[in-house]
Amino acid sequence: MLDWTTQFSHRTARMQASEIRELLKLLDDPNVLSFAGGIPDPELFPADAFRRAYREVLSDDGCDQALQYSVSEGFAPLRRWIAGYMTTVGIECSLDNIMITSGSQQALDYLGKLFLSPGDTALVGWPTYLGALQAFNAYEPSYDRLEPFGNQSTEALQAQAKAKGGAVKFAYTTPDFANPTGETLSLEARARILDQAEALDCLVIEDAAYQALRFKGKSIDPILKLDIERSGNIDATRTVYCGSFSKTLSPGLRLGWVVAAKPVVQRLVLIKQAADLNTSAINQMVMTKVAEAVFTDQVVRVRDSYAHRLSCLLTALEAHMPSGVSWNEPEGGMFVWVRLPESMDAQALLKEAIETIQVAFVPGHAFFADGTGRNYLRLNFSLPKPAQIEEGMKRLGGLIASKL
Repeated sequence: MLDWTTQFSHRTARMQASEIRELLKLLDDPNVLSFAGGIPDPELFPADAFRRAYREVLSDDGCDQALQYSVSEGFAPLRRWIAGYMTTVGIECSLDNIMITSGSQQALDYLGKLFLSPGDTALVGWPTYLGALQAFNAYEPSYDRLEPFGNQSTEALQAQAKAKGGAVKFAYTTPDFANPTGETLSLEARARILDQAEALDCLVIEDAAYQALRFKGKSIDPILKLDIERSGNIDATRTVYCGSFSKTLSPGLRLGWVVAAKPVVQRLVLIKQAADLNTSAINQMVMTKVAEAVFTDQVVRVRDSYAHRLSCLLTALEAHMPSGVSWNEPEGGMFVWVRLPESMDAQALLKEAIETIQVAFVPGHAFFADGTGRNYLRLNFSLPKPAQIEEGMKRLGGLIASKL
């Protein structure tokens, strides 16, 4: 028999299974209270709007177009809607600055392919989104810390990147309600990231997956908006904005988008042509109809529900977690980041939690590029109901207390 391991390319050695994807299998077990996946509540999906949209698309004159190949850039009416939406967050762009992707995860993969050569350095949060690390890993980068107020000079970052065999190519950040920490970057921090990128002559990847999910506090300008203000127009910017419908309307249609300077979009289109030709035409047509009909009301509905669940989670943590455990209080998003005592390993805790109290979460080390952070864990609050949140934290707090 062929030894397949000898045939795989070197880059596959960097590919690892997502601990989150594996934990999602637990959702099939009704006995497990899962706080693991960053999953929207399906009861909040605008199902009727999608049913109507599919019927309309498949019954009118657009049926042939919906079932056919499409352009790689994306369905023009959907890109037009996105251009209008981007103006609401202060970003002026044309259709030529927008490409539709099969979820924002595909955008991250394409951006890794476009910008990373083996040995190049990506600046990321410590911790950062696990899916971004998975997307970038295949292109064999090194990682360094993205710290807007850190002491490390750009000269030191450049020297370290050169010593690793490449250059600093980009800074990746989720500025609003980051996965996994729930942290939101201040306006000053966003400006500092742009300053650093300018000094390093690299780009910024702005992952805006959770931007619409603000429950309280004042919205902060996207990095791309700040970049346009500095540069004069979007085609002179160095920021690539990644958006998604997954957290607001539906993750099942797998629709996201990239907004960037035209030279970046043009190259991404070439990558898409080689990868999957185009994102599903019917799904793009349906999403256009649904977004036009219900997006604003749907965002309000989702925000209200998740804001209540976050409040329930914070109350339950306060009631049930023992001394020595701490957590953040995000203003939006889907996650709370929990710090355990230094001596506790969240991965070992997870194994016992599943086996003994039927509670699941994501251990924190998965989000660190160097595998550290073993005393952290991530809790999702968008999927479990308030009663499940209370019961889950009661069980988990009791288990943690028994270890102290």
